Amino acid sequence: MNRKELDPDSSPQAAFGARLRAAREERGWTQEELAEQMGYSSTHISSVETGRKLPTLRLALSADAALGTGDSFERAFRKVRNAGLLEGFPQFVDHEAQAAEIRLYEVGIVPGLLQTPEYATVLAQSAVRRGAITSDQADQRVALIAERQATLARTPSPMVFVVLDEGCIRRPIGEPAVMDAQLARLIEFAELPNTVVQVAPFAMGARRPFNLPIYIVTLPDRSLVSYAESAHRGHLERESTFVLPLLTAYHQLQAEALSQAASVAMIEQLRKGTP
Repeated sequence: MNRKELDPDSSPQAAFGARLRAAREERGWTQEELAEQMGYSSTHISSVETGRKLPTLRLALSADAALGTGDSFERAFRKVRNAGLLEGFPQFVDHEAQAAEIRLYEVGIVPGLLQTPEYATVLAQSAVRRGAITSDQADQRVALIAERQATLARTPSPMVFVVLDEGCIRRPIGEPAVMDAQLARLIEFAELPNTVVQVAPFAMGARRPFNLPIYIVTLPDRSLVSYAESAHRGHLERESTFVLPLLTAYHQLQAEALSQAASVAMIEQLRKGTP
């Protein structure tokens, strides 16, 4: 039987596959037996063990349940998921999943929490063509966006305040149908009872307090965490001395931006001009 050997140190994906194979063999199980326990095909298990297929959160949770490994595979999956992400972002996502309130401002593109899968895929594949990330990392980025969006459905739902620079809704991403669906998604998001969506128009000019994207989350204990990033680095800030001025600036941004009604009207007008 041909057996592909993996170097666990070569990548988080290879480490996950090697860990799964080792845990299976320790129990004397075949791939078919493990697949039956996990609810997958043996071909799928083989592909994960040999690093040909990326693990998913569902698969990791199934592996922990079948093999009795606690949260070992879930933690290994998160290392795979976080490969290629900017420093600080994985930790921010963990805070985001617990937040009572989320405030975000984005420049240029619609933020991940509001992206459709098609819009997210266009952005990820563009990064692949530029050589910034691999195809596997692109798949993980899209999967992470879906995972982040799913956390918003928790009870109680977090309040989500979104301010989009006008360029976010005017910059075409993908085919017209992709952009039209994305604009429709923004309108749907604005209609939710726990969300506020505003557009910061170009006319704000120098009154716009931020030049880079910013995220501020309020945790259940009312402590604040902020996250900001440049092209190559991300920075997570937990010190209130630094986060509070950002929160003040965010409130100023909201006061200067269009109202939600005016923002939705602008988005609807753009949709009318989208083939």
